[in-house]
Amino acid sequence: MSELRELYQELVLDHNSKPRNFRELDSPTTSMEGYNPLCGDRVTIYLKLSNDQIEDVSFQGQGCAISRASASMMTQVLKNKTIEEAEQIFHSFHEMVTGKTDPEDTQDLGDLFVLSGVSEFPSRVKCATLSWHSVISALRGQQAPVSTE
Repeated sequence: MSELRELYQELVLDHNSKPRNFRELDSPTTSMEGYNPLCGDRVTIYLKLSNDQIEDVSFQGQGCAISRASASMMTQVLKNKTIEEAEQIFHSFHEMVTGKTDPEDTQDLGDLFVLSGVSEFPSRVKCATLSWHSVISALRGQQAPVSTE
């Protein structure tokens, strides 16, 4: 388990200090703001959709290392996925970080697997899932900003 913790720390620190897709998209199809009052995380997700596919996804905002790293990894995973695939990945990710499934059963999530340790810290789950809830709300066409409260 210590290897997973080391990998977790390395990936979280890397994605926090050099977040991928950290920018506002030119002409996004939709966007969504999210806020985590517990930690102070704020995020805006930008999506460019083509038919039923996520052509591009990015984010901006500020927050704790877990929040930024999760958003960064999320954007990498969701690019070129269908909306249905994004919903399935969100469900698997959410089940993993809330401790509802064995992390070994979610290794197909790629680098996201390292965030399985978040389940040991319930107050940090909202940090890890803020960007995910925001992207799902945007894909579902919801208008109100997302709050983890």
